[in-house]
Amino acid sequence: MPRRRRSENEGEAVRNQILDEALNLFVEAGWQGFSMRKLGARLGIAAKTVYNYFASQDELYLGLLTRGFHSLGQALAKAAEPHTNPFERLDALIDAYVTFAFDNTHLYGLMFTWHVPKYDDYVGTAMENTARVELETALDSLRLTATTIAACTGTPPARDDLYFITVRLWTQLHGYIAGIHNHLIDYMHPDPASLKERMITRIKNSVVHEILALNPTAAREQPTLQ
Repeated sequence: MPRRRRSENEGEAVRNQILDEALNLFVEAGWQGFSMRKLGARLGIAAKTVYNYFASQDELYLGLLTRGFHSLGQALAKAAEPHTNPFERLDALIDAYVTFAFDNTHLYGLMFTWHVPKYDDYVGTAMENTARVELETALDSLRLTATTIAACTGTPPARDDLYFITVRLWTQLHGYIAGIHNHLIDYMHPDPASLKERMITRIKNSVVHEILALNPTAAREQPTLQ
């Protein structure tokens, strides 16, 4: 009797199961120690079955990143959607980003911190288009943040100004988050987690200060950020 073909939902469930276990293996073995054979063994299936869903380690890795950035983008959009005031939207975006980072420690590390292939590594290869999808998905969150910051200024800022603020915001947030994840801040402070509320509030206020420097009249729209 021929085997029943999986439904679309069943196939998606298997893909997600493979991606979930792949992340665990990346955490334990790193990029160099990862293999489809090891992944199949952890899942209790043959490596060739994994290849039915992902043609290579690179395709699987990019699929994991794309899924992660899509989840981050959804979280940011959901957090921002209820707010019409741009400063409140920015406040919600920052909180959603921090929540995602701390709720998805290993995935966040793979997305932003670990020494793993980036888009440029795939340019000119068979995986370039797949890598482009991953990159564009990642940039959606940047665009949403930049658009929100632009709205906070109340006037169209120069592109360099806008992206400077956006990049500075991300690097400040990422510096604290990465320091918590890799335990470096443990050597600087006895209770790094206790710094979270004060640290995030200071970062928010520094970004607001930068926005108001571009357009002081935007202060009329500024709520108190928490």
